[in-house]
Amino acid sequence: MEKKTALITGAYGGLGQCFAEIHAKAGGDLILVGRDPKKLVAQAEKFTEKYKITAHTIAVDLAEKEVAWSIYDTCEANGWTVDYLINNAGFGGQGEFIARTMEQDMAMIAVNIETPTRLAKLFLPDFVKRGNGKVLNVSSTAAAMPGPLQAVYYATKAYITSWSEALWREVKDTGVTVTCLMPGAMQTGFAQAGGLSDTKLFANAVSPLEVAQAGYDAMLQGELEVIAGLTALQKPFMNLSPMIPKKLLLDNVYKLQERGSADN
Repeated sequence: MEKKTALITGAYGGLGQCFAEIHAKAGGDLILVGRDPKKLVAQAEKFTEKYKITAHTIAVDLAEKEVAWSIYDTCEANGWTVDYLINNAGFGGQGEFIARTMEQDMAMIAVNIETPTRLAKLFLPDFVKRGNGKVLNVSSTAAAMPGPLQAVYYATKAYITSWSEALWREVKDTGVTVTCLMPGAMQTGFAQAGGLSDTKLFANAVSPLEVAQAGYDAMLQGELEVIAGLTALQKPFMNLSPMIPKKLLLDNVYKLQERGSADN
């Protein structure tokens, strides 16, 4: 393929690492974005050596309000043209809304909603002006329903899905595409960081590599959305959820996300 540069947020995490590997293996250059500069440099060196591509790093805290401008300005100052914007970074957190701190949930909204929105605000006009470019926004199957015990996380992913679908239509016929990836439960650091490792929801989590490949391929094809990596439990649940009475649905989601439910 013609060499393209992908900017990936949350680059050294499970799904982000997979996106970076897939793109580098295809011969594409990378702009790796994350919080830990040592991990980013190690990742960049690995891909540079393994695939003979160019890999740049930007170490930033994606919860900070000005971070999108910092990322964009760094690319502009260095002459790095972004062809693919992969808004991958995000996190959740188990617990009752009233028990979680203000800081925890506001940081989640910043990383999951504000920063992807700001990055698209900055990069998407450049894509449209050029007449080419692709955006991949990582949402979740959580977007399809409310999520008691992860109330804010589920709501952030509902935003990402709705926003991505609207953008897909707005940029139609410009040469630019926006794709939304909706993964199921995956074997990444997400569950451990969010206190979800011992829940029934993550009891049979799938490999992130197959999910990343499905999302990457869908992005290249300009698809509207792709659902990937559903567990055996999630597949029938996703199909039936629109028909389940809302109160019963909420009870079921709550039970799936209770700590210790994996053994029940």
